[in-house]
Amino acid sequence: MSNKKQLQKLELTWIGKGEEPKLEPRILIENPEYSYGDPNSPNMLIHGDNLLALKALEQDYAGKVKCIYIDPPYNTGNAFEHYDDGVEHSLWLNLLNHRLKILYKLLSNDGSIWVTLDDNEAHYCKVMLDEIFGRHNFLSNVIWEKADSPRMDAKYFSSRHDHILVYAKKIDVCVVNRIIDNAEIPKHYNRKDEKGRIYYLKPLRAMGADGYREKRPSMYYGVIAPDGTEIFPKNPDGSDSRWRWGKEKLEKDSDLLEWVNTKNGWSLYFRIYWENNIGTPPETIWHNDKVGTNRTSKKEIKDLFASEIFDTPKPEALIKRVIEVASNEGDLVLDSFLGSGTTAAVAHKMGRRWIGVELGEHAKTHCFPRLKQVVDGEQGGISKAVNWKGGGGFKFYNLAPSLLKEDKFGNWVISKEYNADRLAAAMAKQEGFKYQPHQGIYWKQGQSSEQDFIFTTTQFLTLEALDSISDEMQPGETLLICCKSYQKECKSKYGNISIKKIPQMLLGRCEFGKEDYSLNIINMPEEGPTNEVGITSAYEQKDLSVQELNVKYKTSKKKPDIPTLFDEVNQENN
Repeated sequence: MSNKKQLQKLELTWIGKGEEPKLEPRILIENPEYSYGDPNSPNMLIHGDNLLALKALEQDYAGKVKCIYIDPPYNTGNAFEHYDDGVEHSLWLNLLNHRLKILYKLLSNDGSIWVTLDDNEAHYCKVMLDEIFGRHNFLSNVIWEKADSPRMDAKYFSSRHDHILVYAKKIDVCVVNRIIDNAEIPKHYNRKDEKGRIYYLKPLRAMGADGYREKRPSMYYGVIAPDGTEIFPKNPDGSDSRWRWGKEKLEKDSDLLEWVNTKNGWSLYFRIYWENNIGTPPETIWHNDKVGTNRTSKKEIKDLFASEIFDTPKPEALIKRVIEVASNEGDLVLDSFLGSGTTAAVAHKMGRRWIGVELGEHAKTHCFPRLKQVVDGEQGGISKAVNWKGGGGFKFYNLAPSLLKEDKFGNWVISKEYNADRLAAAMAKQEGFKYQPHQGIYWKQGQSSEQDFIFTTTQFLTLEALDSISDEMQPGETLLICCKSYQKECKSKYGNISIKKIPQMLLGRCEFGKEDYSLNIINMPEEGPTNEVGITSAYEQKDLSVQELNVKYKTSKKKPDIPTLFDEVNQENN
């Protein structure tokens, strides 16, 4: 036996960790009834399970999303109207973990993800994000002051803040913009140049503790003043100081230099323009007077829909702060827990492209009308602050149904909802091809590279048809043909043409027929009808869906004795 100790690492573990779902890569189908505005808009409102939707986006959007903001269910044990939020702890971690892993793939190298949570799960989620994004890519735990007054009915502490966990994809290249308040120009910007640009002067001589020649000897040198005299950096007491800039920068930015003739002689300054103000770095505490509170957001929602449809919406000013720090105009913003549509609305008003995903029917009843109002120029929320006048548009998409379904005999067959075009698109995605039907060559339906193509047909593939395709192919081209059946002589006739049968080629790849991986899990009751199946056996059956697990929870004799994350450690120590 080797004496080498096994490498160990810090890790958060929970029941079910590592049991990754085999997601079906669905296609997205536009629903023109709910698309609105500019028909060429890149903005996407997706109605469907967000885990399946993220998987559907992965092929085309991996590495392209600049800012991801999510506000997942907080797992507080309170049943909200649109989210049953009392998910058992391990299930919550497992289900969020699956989503975060795909979000990591979608995020651009210079992008960042922002996750809003309260104290119930924020600290566990922090450790989970460390594992997925890398602890070294942690940027901040922003504290949002969500309340402007104490809750007098609080039993212990009145919660006044939520956490916003911020991670970079790659911290070395991550974009974090500074906060610039253009509302009022500070008084010390008291000069204008010949073009009317506002600036102030700052001494080029280093000041204070840094103002000594010994600090940077190379920055002590003479500069020729307007009267031809050579000026050296000197402190008021006559001792040698140093310049802030080296000779190379002095020559490069000479247009920013300005000489001032004082009673003590010439002094050299440099201009700092207001238009180039770098602002201030975002701080880690966001006060409610700047970004709003839960009370603010509830009023915004009530003004839009005449009712408080969500218990914890986020104010537009809060999302505005996230988006202005994490992105620039034209960048892509994603929210896969869209809720009432706030992130999409704010991103639209700020000139960003956006993708929003929402499972509930309020994707149609609330997100759609809200975003329609945004396109029409509504003046709520941040509209006046960003001078929003309306414009743009969005497309509404549904997730395609599962490609395969079981017939009455238990056999997997192609779903009847798939016509020829939809089937071709779905098979292209299944095989990793980009669906791009050629205008003139019918069998070039998609490409994985410049010379690699895919062709899907429901017709019986004959040798004659195969010969005809081969005759059209150019040297170096390869082709994958997916069909229901084919003449046996076709199988190995051409080395550059592969033939596979559907649905057999797809079986076992993913969980066909499953439409819902949502977090909308019901709370586990204290008591219910008796049943011999306990929580342990439910977890041991890895095929069980979340819904099936909940059935088992509901039919158990009493509330299951589910171990916490630390129970195993406690048992070992006893």
